[in-house]
Amino acid sequence: MRKSYHAAHVYMILGVISGLYYREFTKLNDFEGKTQLALMHTHLLALGMLVFLIVLALDKLFQLSGTRLFTWFYWTYNAGIAVSVAMMFVHGTQTVLDKHVPEAIKLIAGIGHILLTVGLILLFILLGKRLKEVMEPTAGSRETASG
Repeated sequence: MRKSYHAAHVYMILGVISGLYYREFTKLNDFEGKTQLALMHTHLLALGMLVFLIVLALDKLFQLSGTRLFTWFYWTYNAGIAVSVAMMFVHGTQTVLDKHVPEAIKLIAGIGHILLTVGLILLFILLGKRLKEVMEPTAGSRETASG
């Protein structure tokens, strides 16, 4: 559970810092157009902080952490956020500086989103297994109910 708490905390800090960077960097460069920097703040807070706070609560209820599947979810999902947000940073900064954004940036960002999707699939598989375990009565409880 501590992993989820620490991840949420780190994403909260990064989300606030990215919002500050967006505001100050665009102001410093007299930029008034659209940029990927505007999305970093909400991605870090929603996909990072909020998701891990929800996972923390689900972990408390269903003991998700400590399993191999949780470890796979945790690292895959975090890698997805890191890659996606890093590409938003590069793309947004290049846009503000009025420099060419290489096509590879968009491709790498897509890979980040694929990692996020795989991470979420792993989380739902793990959650489904835990829910199934909770919903299935044990052999001992079947005997007492019928007997």
